[in-house]
Amino acid sequence: MADVPLLVISEYAASERRITPSWTIFQLKTKLEPVTGIPPSCQILSLKTSAGAEKIPLVAADEDAVRLSSFPLAPYAELHVIDTRPPTARPNFTDTSGVDKYVMPDEEYEKKTDSVLAWKKTEKLGRFDPTAPSREEARVAALKEEIAQRGVEVGKRCRVGGEDTRRGEVKYVGDVEEIPNGAGPWVGVHLDEPVGKNDGSISGKRYWGQPSELKHGVFVRPERVEIGDYPALDDLEDMEEI
Repeated sequence: MADVPLLVISEYAASERRITPSWTIFQLKTKLEPVTGIPPSCQILSLKTSAGAEKIPLVAADEDAVRLSSFPLAPYAELHVIDTRPPTARPNFTDTSGVDKYVMPDEEYEKKTDSVLAWKKTEKLGRFDPTAPSREEARVAALKEEIAQRGVEVGKRCRVGGEDTRRGEVKYVGDVEEIPNGAGPWVGVHLDEPVGKNDGSISGKRYWGQPSELKHGVFVRPERVEIGDYPALDDLEDMEEI
């Protein structure tokens, strides 16, 4: 008999495989182990010949003697493989965290002609754009101009992001090299409440204040800072009115 194409379905995979009817049930289970990852002794097989049809168990008292030709092997029927092992004993084939991954060296990647990097070079995009430096300079200049227009200066009271709960004092205005892709001036604000991102330092470099476990500090772009008469909120004031 000719081979029959079946759709092998297990917990982690589904693929088409050609099955030889002269195989025994045990031979089939052995060949399914590298496909499903399930040892033959832990497999329960069933055959579903068509949509809506009931599954036909592929079992026998002597699986090493009964051949698959004894069952209705319809082309493209579903061969279901159930793993009888407890979940804790099954390998997790979807977890790739422990798999070693190949990382191409930068020197080798730069030599390739069919990469994204090569396409960017050809199209003069990103850092390969000859006009990029001038655009970056214009962006930085615009940020500095906005700082001047908003009157953002060290010592001024402000609020951040339009939120009254994020009031504080400007402690720093200038570049912050420790922020990735953060070219241009930043505004460092010491918030009245410890709802910031840091204590006035980033990556070990201190911009103001002393080391503290409380996070009063935040670095933001000038458009998020509103300079004005924003005194510290007094939580006790509301309590006195009760």
